[in-house]
Amino acid sequence: MSGANGKKKVWLRAVVVLAILGAAGGYAFRDEIALKLGAREVAQAETAAPPPAPKPPSITVAAAERREIAQTLVVTGTLVARDEILVGAQIDGLRLDEYLVDIGDKVQKGQVMARLDRDMLDVQLAQNASSIAKSEAAIAQVNAAIAEAEASRVDAEAALKRADTLKKTGDVTLEIAQTRETAMRVADARLRAQNENLKVAQAERTLAEAQKREIELRIARAEVRAPAAGIVASRTARVGQIVGMSGEPLFRLVRGGEVELEAQATEGRLHSVAPGQSVRVEVAGIDQPVEGRVRLVSPVIDPQNRLGIVKISLPADRGLRPGLFARGAIETARREGVTVPHSAVLYGPSGARTQVVENDVVAERLVTTGLHDERGVEIVSGLVAGDQVVARAGGFLREGDRITAVPAAAVTADAAGQQGSAP
Repeated sequence: MSGANGKKKVWLRAVVVLAILGAAGGYAFRDEIALKLGAREVAQAETAAPPPAPKPPSITVAAAERREIAQTLVVTGTLVARDEILVGAQIDGLRLDEYLVDIGDKVQKGQVMARLDRDMLDVQLAQNASSIAKSEAAIAQVNAAIAEAEASRVDAEAALKRADTLKKTGDVTLEIAQTRETAMRVADARLRAQNENLKVAQAERTLAEAQKREIELRIARAEVRAPAAGIVASRTARVGQIVGMSGEPLFRLVRGGEVELEAQATEGRLHSVAPGQSVRVEVAGIDQPVEGRVRLVSPVIDPQNRLGIVKISLPADRGLRPGLFARGAIETARREGVTVPHSAVLYGPSGARTQVVENDVVAERLVTTGLHDERGVEIVSGLVAGDQVVARAGGFLREGDRITAVPAAAVTADAAGQQGSAP
């Protein structure tokens, strides 16, 4: 009896366990079915609902503004002496004794820059003085001979007159009269000869005096002097060298210390450059820019590189030296006009155009451009001040596209705020 009861209890327990498991499985299956049904309903709901309209892209716009615009032409070149003076020897064959100035020294007009050996010239001057004294002595001797010849002629003339008188009365023979006439002719000839000798002696003295002036000039040129005030740019003078007029210059001067920028401009832009235009020059090694002016525009173009020369005068005494590299910005035009950023203008076969924004809708508009500067480009026609244009125009926008316009000033302010808050 007890065994039967035990089996009955075991069966009851098994039934209870199965019931519990069945109930749990039912609940799990019910939940899974519910989840599947819910997901299907959500998907059906999403498919049935229309998608929200996409938000127009945010595009930075800039306002066309009226302002003064100055167009510049950038040129590069080298600083050169505005007027270079070559200083050399004006005499041949002398040895250089000393030079008194060097590179970088300032000199005044007439200042002695070098001295040549003048010993030989001093000897020549002494010899010339002897020649002059000799010629003067010869002149004195000839003058004495002339005086003697004149006296002889006077005596001969008087004797001839007496003979002529006596010949008329028959108191003198014909032979005596002829002798006195011959003596008169000899006296005349002697006087003429002495006068010619005087001319020769005077010519010799004139020649000696001219030689003296030449020697004195050579002595003066033995001192090499500055022909004008300036700064010594180079020196080739060396003590002991034999100088010559055909040799290389002993010194090179920058007249008045004035240098200028010798720059080159392309043939297509050279026509816009004119003397008198202001130029902002940046020189290598000098912190502050220098203000200059166009002095000369070359009338010819180099056929090899198609460039023309532009010479720009610069102020003196600014530490400017020939040979320095420099960059100049020539202001070729200045006026007031409507401008937009460079990036707001598109260029194509049909010309220049901008993308104007009206009521957040893009519209392309053809424009005529004018001057350019660092900030933007002038719009001669096609826009008015206040028109909103796409700041960075591009092919990603088309006519009629709707956008969300963001003023460039707001973008700049936001970027500045983010930069300021950055750690």
